[in-house]
Amino acid sequence: MTDLKSTPLNALHHELGAKMVPFAGYEMPVQYPAGVMKEHLHTRDAAGLFDVSHMGQVILRGPDYATVARAFEALVPVNAMDLEQGRQRYGMLTDASGGILDDLMFANRGDHMFAVINAACAEADIAHMRAYLPDTVDIEVITDRALIAIQGPQAEGALAVIAPQVTGMRFMDVAVIGSDYGALWVSRSGYTGEDGFEISVEAGQAVAFAQALLADDRVAPIGLGARDSLRLEAGLCLYGHDIDTGTSPVEAGLSWAIQKVRRADGARAGGFPGADRILNEMQSGPERVRVGLRPEGRAPMREGVQIYAAEDATQPIGVITSGGFGPSVGGPVAMGYVPAAMSAVGTQLFGDLRGKRLPLTITALPFVAARFKR
Repeated sequence: MTDLKSTPLNALHHELGAKMVPFAGYEMPVQYPAGVMKEHLHTRDAAGLFDVSHMGQVILRGPDYATVARAFEALVPVNAMDLEQGRQRYGMLTDASGGILDDLMFANRGDHMFAVINAACAEADIAHMRAYLPDTVDIEVITDRALIAIQGPQAEGALAVIAPQVTGMRFMDVAVIGSDYGALWVSRSGYTGEDGFEISVEAGQAVAFAQALLADDRVAPIGLGARDSLRLEAGLCLYGHDIDTGTSPVEAGLSWAIQKVRRADGARAGGFPGADRILNEMQSGPERVRVGLRPEGRAPMREGVQIYAAEDATQPIGVITSGGFGPSVGGPVAMGYVPAAMSAVGTQLFGDLRGKRLPLTITALPFVAARFKR
């Protein structure tokens, strides 16, 4: 893995006994000696620490936040202009056909916007923004900071030992907090369905900061394996799997992220790539939708499994885009796309698992209820 990039926490992962794998061009920990199951359950019960430094961190600057947000709205179908200072929002970059180029988080930090983008899409996202944002917006790619997430019901207590101010933050609040490890760029958010935080920290302070958190008995290191099972149980999309340029936000069940002001008849309706298709689907409904699926038995149905309407049907009607075993659920869980007309909760379909048609049932998402601090 010598040709892979490494995060500032790479040596610490090795020291902790992590199994390292290639992921989005980086050498990343997939699991630690405790194993995926225990890491997953520890995050649900206490607090898990994740290295997410492979994600892209970008600052968009202009004369003021309003100028940046107005320009940014030409790339995304969400309301950036009315986002309050100190708040963060989920959004997606769309293309001319209404597909999703990437999903991202962006925050109003007073005089600029801070965005976190997916690692595998970072280079393309930055090129896209440089190509389509006006000269009044400067794009600064942050390369000297790590990104660490701490997730779980005891995440607040563990992080508050270092940064007591986090106890006053609500879900999707952002703040810059001074600490013994330099300025921490904190958001109360994450990718597990649990309460928690993502913290951007100076690269040179990252190991000491992570070690300080791990010294707390409530906190354990968590790898990509449990990160994936946690987000799947939470019904969260993974770019390149559940969403991509072949899926629209409406098909993916992400219409909630498109605020009224950007919808048809809204004050700033449209004006983003693919608006005609996306707004039409919001009014008339898409032909297919993302659904939760519960396979019967203990065998997981993973990405790529074809979905059929009946056990003896000859043509598939859909496909699983994410699937695995849900440790908190106690059985296999999956997500995939099916025709909207067959998407009602409780509908029984069949997945083709190694040549056998096995039943699976459409289930409401998320599989595990979110526990964010509102």
